[in-house]
Amino acid sequence: MDIFHLFAILVVFTAVFSYLNTRFLQIPATIGLFVAGTLFSVVVLIVGHFYPEVIAYDRQVLEQIDFSEFLLEGILSFLLFAGAINLDPEELKAQRGPILLSAFGATLLSATLVGGLTYYVLQLLGTPIPFLHALIFGALISPTDPVATLGILEHTSISESLKTKIAGESLFNDGLGYVAFLILTRIAVPVPGAEEITAWSVGLIFVQEVFGAVVLGYLLGKMVSFALSTIDNYQTEVLITLAMVLGGYTLANSLHISGPLTVVIGGIALVRGVDDRQAVSDTTQDYLVKFWELVDELLNAVLFLLIGLFILQVEFHWFIFVAGIIAIPIVVLSRFVSLKLLIESVKRRFPFERHAATIMTWGGLRGGISIALALSLAPEISKDLILGITYIVVLFSIVVQGLTLQGLVKKLEDETHETPATGA
Repeated sequence: MDIFHLFAILVVFTAVFSYLNTRFLQIPATIGLFVAGTLFSVVVLIVGHFYPEVIAYDRQVLEQIDFSEFLLEGILSFLLFAGAINLDPEELKAQRGPILLSAFGATLLSATLVGGLTYYVLQLLGTPIPFLHALIFGALISPTDPVATLGILEHTSISESLKTKIAGESLFNDGLGYVAFLILTRIAVPVPGAEEITAWSVGLIFVQEVFGAVVLGYLLGKMVSFALSTIDNYQTEVLITLAMVLGGYTLANSLHISGPLTVVIGGIALVRGVDDRQAVSDTTQDYLVKFWELVDELLNAVLFLLIGLFILQVEFHWFIFVAGIIAIPIVVLSRFVSLKLLIESVKRRFPFERHAATIMTWGGLRGGISIALALSLAPEISKDLILGITYIVVLFSIVVQGLTLQGLVKKLEDETHETPATGA
């Protein structure tokens, strides 16, 4: 089976499930597709217990896809851009302080806490791993997944300001987490012939990856918004935005700067430039929105279906299952503590909504990016253990947090109405 046939099967399965979900189930597609893929894999595992050739064939098919490359070097750029251009530029500007502080400060603190606690828990379970490997797990699991998060937020009644904080943070901390992950994996498994990793070289890599992405993304966004202002042809304008995403991501990777962050900054700069210049007609605006909504829905569906299917690559042992269950409260509480400390330290300067730390913790979902990073690990970086734990945390995040977020928001809103807030 070639890649085209596999993709065709995934699209057909996605279309059938989307129809059934829209007609009968009416649950968030992100959750439904992930669960559908997981249940399908469970059925395959049960059948494979009696007919081993079924699992062998299924794994042979999945091995044709480099999931990490498919996501990180393929569809991630489209998904991030679609998320970035859907944010209200004025609301984003108003919330830029809290977004950047939570995306950078809280994410780094959370990654450190997760790494440290995981290291000691695994020691207690009798399956110790090097501290650096535990930090790598913290780096890949702490950033919230913009694809999963944005898909769930659409179905909640969260205020626009808080929704912008959560969505904006998920777009930015994804790029930061990816950079931290790359730096830590380079330290853990040095590239042959590469220079020795030092604090200075790490700083240079960070500056190059992050600040280079900010500059490149901003320039791309401004250039494209100017180009769109000089023509009035929606087909060409849609094509230009598509070229911006593909070309910008490819150029960023070739320059060794963060592709995800470049696309996010580019999308925000483009929307801002379009609004300032009134660069596109209403017809073009309508087509742009609908085109990127369709791209987002299709790739989102395929992505979360694939995540569910890739459970077949996880070798679950009892200690992986136990470690994964314990990792769930570690990840959730580390994020809550990090956000709470941040909010308390800056609330006099930046306003945060009542219960912001709780909602941002429960609404910050993990998803395909974490799994893709875990799949990309070299075998010597405790890959099987980290991958298994990551999958369990992502499963809990998408299904449990995703399904209960709306109820949590409603409960906290009722409490707020009963007891009016006196501060941030």
